[in-house]
Amino acid sequence: MPSVDAKPGPFEFDLDTTALLVIDMQRDFLLPGGFGESLGNDVSQLRRTIEPLEKLLAAWRATTMPIIHTREGHLPDLSDCPPAKLKRGPMIGQEGNFGRILVRGEYGHDIIDELKPGEGEPVVDKPGKGAFYATDLHKILDNDGIKSLVVTGVTTEVCVHTTVREANDRGYECLVLADCVGSYFPEFQQIGLEMIAAQGGIFGWVAESPALIEEIAR
Repeated sequence: MPSVDAKPGPFEFDLDTTALLVIDMQRDFLLPGGFGESLGNDVSQLRRTIEPLEKLLAAWRATTMPIIHTREGHLPDLSDCPPAKLKRGPMIGQEGNFGRILVRGEYGHDIIDELKPGEGEPVVDKPGKGAFYATDLHKILDNDGIKSLVVTGVTTEVCVHTTVREANDRGYECLVLADCVGSYFPEFQQIGLEMIAAQGGIFGWVAESPALIEEIAR
């Protein structure tokens, strides 16, 4: 069985039951002038994940393992946006540089060009932070017999962490790739990754993408 050097120990996976999850690599979060930058964030902290993710996607697409993308956003009438979320995020639904912020169908809501989903790769639209809440993700994974997830995307301490915790509760084994996940805050990036692999891998494993690429290329 393939194995990757990781923390807290080797991560073993089956090619037939493993999927790649790419979380929220959206223009509003990653592009200069987007929603993320409008909040005073340094988008370069997220953009550093683009190049390693491009390489990972190219290697992954050479296998038969599935790839699933997610986007965080809401229906145009915001009916699926929880009141508490809207209260703390009053810019949601407002006009930004790339259209209405976090609204499905807007330019800023979509995935950046460099990581555009390929043909047949599902895109799961989610209203919350976690990729399982109010989505068909679990059904998609179950239909494909998936038991392990390689998790990438943004942001490490919010949508990535929430999704990994949800996946863990549902019985999935998760490998988070440190160079393919990003946070606007370097300290959150470091601590977020440490939390995943703490206590013998309480939520999963953490590794770097070159080691995984090398293994799946065998």
